[in-house]
Amino acid sequence: MPCRPHVRRVFRHQTRPRFSASLFVSLLVAVASSGWPTLSADDPDVEQVVLDLRHADVVKFDAKAFVLDANDVVDQMVAARFEVDAPWPGITIEADQLWGHVDGACDWSGFQQVQLDLVNESEHPASIQLRIDSGPDDNIVSVTHSLDLASGATGTLVFPLKRQAPEHLQGKLFGMRAAPAMIADKAANHVDQIRKLILFMNHPDQPTSVRIGTWRLVGRYHENQWWDPNKNPFPMIDALGQYVHRDWPGKLRSESDLLERRRTEQIELGQHPGPDNWNRFGGFATGPQLKATGRFRVEKFQNRWWLVDPLGKLFWSNGIDCVHGGNATTPIDDREFYFADLPEPESPLAQFYSSASWAPHGYYQDKGRYRTFNFTAANLHRKYGSDWKKTFAAITHQRLRSWGINTIANWSDADIYRRKQTPYVVTVTSGDARIQGSDGYWGKFPDPFDPRFAQQTLKHVQSKQNDIRSEWCIGVFVDNELAWGDETSLAIATVMSPSDQPAKEAFRDDLIAKYESVDKLNAAWQSDYASWQDWMRRTDKPSETHAEADLKAFYSRIAEQYFDVCRDAVKTTSPSTLYLGCRFAWSNDRAVTAAAISCDVIGFNRYAYSVADDSLPQGVDRPAIIGEFHFGALDRGLFHTGLRATENQDARARAYQDYLTGALRHPNYVGAHWFQYGDQAATGRGDGENYQIGFLDVCDSPYPEMVEASRQLSSQMYSLRLDP
Repeated sequence: MPCRPHVRRVFRHQTRPRFSASLFVSLLVAVASSGWPTLSADDPDVEQVVLDLRHADVVKFDAKAFVLDANDVVDQMVAARFEVDAPWPGITIEADQLWGHVDGACDWSGFQQVQLDLVNESEHPASIQLRIDSGPDDNIVSVTHSLDLASGATGTLVFPLKRQAPEHLQGKLFGMRAAPAMIADKAANHVDQIRKLILFMNHPDQPTSVRIGTWRLVGRYHENQWWDPNKNPFPMIDALGQYVHRDWPGKLRSESDLLERRRTEQIELGQHPGPDNWNRFGGFATGPQLKATGRFRVEKFQNRWWLVDPLGKLFWSNGIDCVHGGNATTPIDDREFYFADLPEPESPLAQFYSSASWAPHGYYQDKGRYRTFNFTAANLHRKYGSDWKKTFAAITHQRLRSWGINTIANWSDADIYRRKQTPYVVTVTSGDARIQGSDGYWGKFPDPFDPRFAQQTLKHVQSKQNDIRSEWCIGVFVDNELAWGDETSLAIATVMSPSDQPAKEAFRDDLIAKYESVDKLNAAWQSDYASWQDWMRRTDKPSETHAEADLKAFYSRIAEQYFDVCRDAVKTTSPSTLYLGCRFAWSNDRAVTAAAISCDVIGFNRYAYSVADDSLPQGVDRPAIIGEFHFGALDRGLFHTGLRATENQDARARAYQDYLTGALRHPNYVGAHWFQYGDQAATGRGDGENYQIGFLDVCDSPYPEMVEASRQLSSQMYSLRLDP
C-alpha cells in the first residue's frame, strides 16, 4: 500500500512552502532529473508529503551522536551535526513510525530514485551515507549509497531504487551498472516494502556539520516501458547494438538507415561549418591579440585565466573525451544470449571481436581475459566501408568544428588528433611504484619517493614526445582520478606500508630530523615504538589525533614530490608544453595546494550540475581545467544515465549549456571536456559502465539536441568569457 500521509496537492499556480522549523524534511514526489517524461504540475500523482522530524515519536536518533537544530534553517536546509561519540552517528527514520502503517512498510515501487540535498559546512571532507532497509521481516535487505563532499561543497545524494530480479531473471542480468527495468541481482531493494531509512557517517574522526535539505522521490517507474514482464526478454540487443524492446526517436531499423544518416549528416555539416570568429586552432580570431609563442600557454587577462593559442589569441578549451571508434565495446563471454545476430566467424565484421582483461570492478573482475565485441566500429564499417578509420577521422574533425568543439580531450585516438586539425591533450600514466598501505577506487597511490617512479614516468612521457611537442598539443595530463583521500590518508598509508617502502624511509628521515629520538616521537604520538627500526617494521595505524600535525606535513611532502616528478617529466620532454595535473576526482585542499605549485593548469574531473560556485583553496589562484563531466537520460534505449541524471535529451542539452556557462564565467576555469564522444554499450564495458553519455549513439548518429546546444553555446563562448 503506498504511503500517503499529510498529502498536499501541488498545482501549477502554487509555490513551494517556505522551509521552517516545522518543515524539517519533505518528500517531494515529482519528476526532476529522473530520465523519464515530465509529469504536469497538476497531475493527481504529484504530491508533496511534509514530514516533521523533530518529534521523538516520529524519528529515532541518538542525541549524543547526531545533533539537529531545527531552528537553524538557511535556504530551506536545516543544520545538523554528526558527532564522534558513536561508530555510526546518524538519524533513523522508521517507516511504521513515520507513516503509521500497520505492516510497517511503504510501497515505493512507482519511483526510480530517492534524492537528498546536502551541504558540508565543515572544514574537512565528509562522506555521508544513506541506507535503506526493505523486505519482509525475515529477510531484510540493506542497501547503502554515499555522497563524498569536499569542505563547503553542495551535492545531491542519489539513491537509485533498484528492483529485485524476478525469479526467471535471477542471475541473468550481470556485467552492467544498470539493467533494463532497474533490475539488479545485487544492491537491490524490495521497493514495495521499504522499512527504514538511515542517514549516517561511518566512524567519523571529527565532528561534521552539514545542512540537510529536501528528500525527494523522483522518476515515475513503469516496468512495461522496458519490456513485457511476461515474456522472455532475450535476446535484448539487436545486430546494431540497440536495445530491442523499446523505440525512441532516431532508432535505426536496418543497416540501410546507416547510409541514409551518412548522407543527411554531410548535408547538415555543410550548412554549419562552425563558428566564424575562430581561427584554425579554435582561438578567438577577432579578439585581443596577445603574445604569440607558437605554443599553447596560460595568461591572466582582465582578471580571468585563459589559455592562449600558438597565434597569441585567447583560447578556451571546449573539448570531448574518448574520441575514438570503440566506445561501445562490450564483453560477450557468459552472456551470448543477450545479443541477436552477432557476426559469424567468416563475416567481415568478425574483425571487431577481440579480448580484454581490464575489469577493475564488476562481474568480469578477476576473471582473466574475456571476449568482447565492438559495436561502434562494426557500425562504422557498415556505414563508411572497409576504409572506415580514415573516413571516421575526417568526419570527426568536421563534426567537432561544426559543433563548436575545439579540443580532442583525454583517452582519444592518436591517429585522429595527429591529423592536426583540432587541438588536443595528451594523456600518460606515471610510474607503477605504489604505496603498499594505500588503496583507492582505481588502485593504490603512487610512491613518488621510489626512484623507479621518476624513471618510469619520464619513460612514459617520452614515449609520446612527438605528440607532446606539436604546436597542436595543449598540454599533458599525467594520471587520472588518484585516491587522494583526506589530509592524513597518504601519510597513514605510508606508516602502514612495509619497511622497504621508499616513502616510509622518507617519512622516517623527516621524523628523525624533527624529534631526534624515538622517545620524543612516542611522547608526541602517544606511541610505543622501541626504536626507529621498530617504527619501520611495524604497520599498525598511528593515532590520527596525536600524530595529526606530522601526518599532514608528510601528506604535503608526498603530494609536492608527486607533482614535482610529473612536472619534471613533462618539462624535460618538452619545456614549452603545459602540465595539466592529474585530473582530481577526489581531492582536498592540501593536495590541490601542492598541485598549484607545480602544475601550469590544475585538472579536475567535476561531475556536478554546476561549477559556477567552485572555489580553490584559500591563497590559490591558478588556472584550472575540467577533464570530465557529463549528463545522461533514459529515453534513448540505454539503462543508466551516468553520474548526473537528466529527464530527457532536451533536459540533458540544457544541463550541458548551463554547466559550460558556469565554467565560462568562472575566473579560474580555462576549459571543460565532456565525457564522452559516443555512448557506452547498453550491456556495459569491462567494468560495467553502460552510460548514455555520448554526443553520438552506438550507430554513430549525433544527438541533435546536444549538437544544437553545443552550437548555441560555442557561438557566444568567448563573449561569455570576456563579459560574464
